[in-house]
Parts: sequence; structure tokens; C-alpha cells
Amino acid sequence: MTTATSFAAPPGPRLPRALQLPRFVVRPGGVLARSQARYGDIFTLRIEPHADWVVVSEPDAVAAIFRMGPQDFRAGTDILRPVLGDHSLLTLDGEEHLRQRRLLLPPFHGDRMQRYREVVRDATLAALDRMPQDRPFALREHTQAITLDVILRAVFGVEGAGTSRLRRRLERLLHWLSGPAALLAQTALGPDSRLARAHRSTAVDPVDVELRRLITQRRAAPDLDERDDILSMLLLARDEDGGAMTDVELRDELLTLLVAGHETTATGLAWAMERLTRTPQTLDRLSAEARAGGSAYTDAVVKETLRLRPVVMAVMRTLEADTVLAGHALPARTKVVASIYLMHRRPELYPEPFAFRPERFLGGDGPSSAYAWIPFGGGIRRCIGAAFAQMEMEVVLQTLVAQARFAPVGPPEHAVRRSVTRAPQRGGEVVMSR
Repeated sequence: MTTATSFAAPPGPRLPRALQLPRFVVRPGGVLARSQARYGDIFTLRIEPHADWVVVSEPDAVAAIFRMGPQDFRAGTDILRPVLGDHSLLTLDGEEHLRQRRLLLPPFHGDRMQRYREVVRDATLAALDRMPQDRPFALREHTQAITLDVILRAVFGVEGAGTSRLRRRLERLLHWLSGPAALLAQTALGPDSRLARAHRSTAVDPVDVELRRLITQRRAAPDLDERDDILSMLLLARDEDGGAMTDVELRDELLTLLVAGHETTATGLAWAMERLTRTPQTLDRLSAEARAGGSAYTDAVVKETLRLRPVVMAVMRTLEADTVLAGHALPARTKVVASIYLMHRRPELYPEPFAFRPERFLGGDGPSSAYAWIPFGGGIRRCIGAAFAQMEMEVVLQTLVAQARFAPVGPPEHAVRRSVTRAPQRGGEVVMSR
């Protein structure tokens, strides 16, 4: 990537912004696929009021985006800042981002991760007891309950009696965030407009009250240094200068872990079962491995699900300097978008790209490029909870298929927009028997 002197935005649809935004919100996959077919692997969309998106799906160009250093870009997540705060890992840049990332990294690796497996299994078994038998139901409602239980216990360190008010307020916030109205309001009006602030305050403010109360209580807990939940570890964490995280920083990171880890994992699980029940031989192989105590095929199922049905469609960066990307000179403040959705459907990377074949990730048959499978992004801003999310999906799937049998309902489900994620249109409808 080099400094640019003469700017030339890639071509793209000529529709006015006022039409491109609602079309993209309702049918993002269709907009991306049609634009790629017409304009190639790099094209321009006019989605936001004051910024163009340069969408990229060519492997070398995507790799160039992910190899950029913290001096080259800012996070393209301004729309999330009013909800997550100025100190969220998703909204920070530069040295502050790296500091916060170092503080957050330890709980998501090593032995601590293994201790959370039992939390996930217990939450899944409890959800299984609540699932109806021998009649259709939307699995996604139950995977949402599982992932929220896991977050409450593993991240917030709360469970049992006394959590109902916190749970209700978190559920209300998550419901608001997942609806298309939230995305439209924040994008079309601008996140700092008075109407956008009013729209989100009813969902965000009650959660802030609960999180401040929780942080205060946990700071005073006599067993703080013996606890293994992520909030307690963050309260004890220190940076290179011995500095601790402030209450404001903790609030922002707790909310970030909730938003990033709830909807995405719950939706990925619903997609996994939607695909598994429509490929019976794959479901049978997964069930056999779960009962035998293996994990290799389960890992492949998770990877193939997130390839074929990526929950988040793109990773965004805002350029800090004039840059040449894939032969196009782009000015500073351009938003470059690495398209997960389009990358995962490239036939030279994934033969038969629309087929659900977990076997492609076994025995070294997966894609050779490090940037071909990117459901968690890449580079210095790759999702810090990626290993946790994959572990959670593996444990939930193995527990479900080892304890019950699942069958599909109706035709295959198409994707529908839920804020920044894409979920099965009927919620991953299945029939369960035990």
C-alpha cells in the first residue's frame, strides 16, 4: 500500500444514497452479489450520508487491509460508539486500542477457556429441558438464551437469584439492537442526532445503571482475587505502567462483550442446525463424534457454518492516509470494507462454494490463504473472542446432538437482516425428539 496522489473511486451502483441504504439494509447479500457481478472485486457503495464504502473481496486486497498497522486506519465502527462507548475495544484506535486489547486478552486463552466449557454445557442442558418436543419451534430463541446465560456467568460472574432485573434489561437492549429500526435510525439520522439519542436511550440507560451497580459491588467483593469470571479478572488486570481499568472502561468492555458475543454466537448456532438438519449424513457424523468424545469434525462443522453463513458480512476500516488499494487511489477518510460474505463464496478458494461440506476443513483441505476464512475479521483488530465463540459453538452443538435428535421444518431458510447480523428467516426452525 502506497501514498496516493490522484484519486479514482472504483465504480459502483449509481442509485442515490437514499435508495442504496434501505436496499442494503433489507437485502445486503443481494446488493453485494449483484455489485460484484457487475463491477468486479472492488466497487463503491453509497450507504452512509457522508461517506462512501469501497467494498473489497479480492484475496490479496483483503490481506492488504488486514495487514495495515494502527497508524494506517481507524475503526469503521462510529455507528456503535454511542451504545458501546468511547472505551470499547471496537471503537478505540491506536495505542489505546492496543492497551485495552492486552488487558482483555488473558481471560480468552489458556486454562481459563477450558473452565468455561462446563458453563456452556450446563447452559445448554438447561435450555434442552425448556425446548418443546415433537413439534416445530425456532431454535434461535433457545440459542439466544444459552449465549446470554454463558455471558452472565462467564463474563459478568452472576447467576441464580437476583439476576432477573439485569437479565430483563439486557434482553431489552439486545432486542433493540437486533431490530432493523435501530440500524436505520443510527445510520440515516447519524448516531449523534437528537432523535437517534432518544431512540437508543430507553434501551441503553437502564443497562448502564445495572452495570455500574455490578462493577461497584464486584470491586468490594472479598473473594475478588479467587473468582474466574471475566469481570473479576479485568478488575484485577494492570497495564505495563500498573494502571487499572476505570469504571467507565469496564462498563464499555462489558457491553462490548455482551453485544459481540450474544447475537453473533446464537445466530451462528441456529445456522449450524439449519444446515445440519438438511444434510442428514453430516448430522449423523457429528452426533457419532459427540457420543464418542471427539472434536475434529465438530470444529469443521463450526468453520463451514461460519464460512457459508457468516453472521457478520464485512469488516470496515476508515483510512487515515491516502492509499492505493487494488490499483485504485483512495483518499484519507475513505471507508474500505473487506467483504466476508463475498470472500467466502469465491470458487477458487472454496470449490462448490454454496454447498455445506464441513469435510473441506479436514485433513488440510481448507483454504491455503490465511485471509480466506475471515468470519472474525483479521489483523490487529481480529475479534478477541474468536476462540471463545468457536469453543462455545462446539460445546453447544455436541451437547445438543448427543442428547436429542433434530429434524428440519419446511424449506431451507433464507437470511434476513437483524441489525448487523444475518439470521435464518424462521429462526432455525426444527423438531426435536429425545
